Amino acid sequence: MDKKEILTRAKEYIAEEKDESFRKEVEDLLNKADDEASYKELEDRFYQSLEFGTGGLRGVMGGGTNRMNTLNISKATQGLASYIIKAFPNEAKAGTLKACIAYDSRRNHDKFSDITARVFAANGITAYLFTGIRPTPELSFAIRELGCQTGVVVTASHNPPKYNGYKAYWADGSQVVEPHDKGIIDEVNAVKEVKLVSREEAIKSGKIILIDKEIDDKFQTMIKNQLFRPDLIKEKASSVKVVYTPLHGTGAMHVEKVLGDLGLKVITVPEQREGDGNFPTVEKPNPEEAPALKMAVALAEKEKADVVMATDPDADRFGTAFPDKNGKYVLVSGNQMGALLADYVLLSKKELGRMPKNPVLVRSIVTSPLCDAVAKSYGVSVHEVLTGFKWIAFDEAQMEQGGKENYAFGLEESYGYLVETEVRDKDGVSAAAMCAEMTLYWASKGKSLLERLNDMYKSLGYFEDRAISKYFEGISGPGIMKGIMTKLREDGLKTLGGKRVVKIRDIQQQVEFDPANPAQKKSLPWPKSNVLQFFLEGGTVVSARPSGTEPKIKFYVNSVVPVAGGNDAGLEAARKEAGSLCDKIVEEINAVLNAAK
Repeated sequence: MDKKEILTRAKEYIAEEKDESFRKEVEDLLNKADDEASYKELEDRFYQSLEFGTGGLRGVMGGGTNRMNTLNISKATQGLASYIIKAFPNEAKAGTLKACIAYDSRRNHDKFSDITARVFAANGITAYLFTGIRPTPELSFAIRELGCQTGVVVTASHNPPKYNGYKAYWADGSQVVEPHDKGIIDEVNAVKEVKLVSREEAIKSGKIILIDKEIDDKFQTMIKNQLFRPDLIKEKASSVKVVYTPLHGTGAMHVEKVLGDLGLKVITVPEQREGDGNFPTVEKPNPEEAPALKMAVALAEKEKADVVMATDPDADRFGTAFPDKNGKYVLVSGNQMGALLADYVLLSKKELGRMPKNPVLVRSIVTSPLCDAVAKSYGVSVHEVLTGFKWIAFDEAQMEQGGKENYAFGLEESYGYLVETEVRDKDGVSAAAMCAEMTLYWASKGKSLLERLNDMYKSLGYFEDRAISKYFEGISGPGIMKGIMTKLREDGLKTLGGKRVVKIRDIQQQVEFDPANPAQKKSLPWPKSNVLQFFLEGGTVVSARPSGTEPKIKFYVNSVVPVAGGNDAGLEAARKEAGSLCDKIVEEINAVLNAAK
């Protein structure tokens, strides 16, 4: 795209954008377009349009076609509204279409949620709008509680502060999937004019309805009703001290209330309690990364807490740390917590006679097979689905409709867990409550959660996981990542970490095969997705995929080593072997990434 076209697109944007602050950003850059740095910034904002993908929008906030702003959100909502009107013709004719809108603490949440509600209202869709910041799982819950046909949450999850996003949901409370995702994208791309009504007029006519406590109370009650052992909690709760951080997000109101109602002592990191889209105490508000939990761990050391808990800004992800025997806090990975929760939930369902017939644990394809071993130890089947919690929710819905299998638990390695069926997305609030009960349960058996995890390793094998992410920002980034994936597809990988590759899954091509006999291919059941998986002799799996929400490519290493003798010595030996294998694999992958241009 040449300079003339960039400048034309910028002027067209200014003519359309109704928000003064976003419009002024572009006007200022246009006035300095002869300056090289200003033009480069202008080019980055206009060389492409921010695409409405299968989950919605996510990007850096600012004026421009390639930015998150009120103009792009209004167009996205108009397309979503048009699709909903076509998808639910009876409700549209009767004037009973409804949408629910929530938002987290990120900057511009008020502008983005407001214009979303006003566009829905202008299209004849009643918009239920939360009066303040709320978690994503509560939005999922509210959609079905209110009988809505769709919903939107304004969030960029755990991304850095400059990002915001817009996620679209369907009537069942899950993020949109096929065929609706593609249908919505077509409608968004076809938008020529956005219908809009003033907030005052929409509220007066009943097309915007403000909600808060009536949904909050039901959401909290639902979470408490999921717990297995209320008597144990009542008896032992006062013995457990929790340090918690919402990382400047939405989680505090629900986590503090739910755990407090259960009798647990919750100490929230004061500097991180209030919602703040600038996330002033962390570089990234991501409980997957150790620096985000630094303040919580320091407070836990001071308070001698039994557990550290953290939720990301929209409280769908849940991270933890526990003290070891020496009082040093150990961060628990998403795979480890997923395995612990799966173990506790399945154990409890079996022990209390609440296990459904033909139970199924659902996990993403990049989640550790440790969870498979846990599930099978309780006679529970495992379904693998594509990355993204919407596919776990979709699989759950398919089971409900089919009636032959029943959802028992769902998880993904990126700190996402779902205990209940009333929510159709990962839920950090319910995970916090279940983790608290699980901590009390194993304490009543004389064990810490770290000790329980080691017991699982001794009986099921030692599983170690690593994650590698490399960012490729700017205009050249997508091409570089495409080149990496193309090279991996064309050249393949014969070995990793000294282990032979015995199977390759190419989900973009929907096939898997033995590289020694590539002509014999087996079809895969999932929709196309740009993911490659390399299965090594011995059971280790290495997966590669470009992120769908950030300019980065991600690699996942899930290794497994048997534990000889099922004892402490065997576990320590397995840890060393797995660690060495992972180190070698990570080194080789980094070499591939560093060579990419």
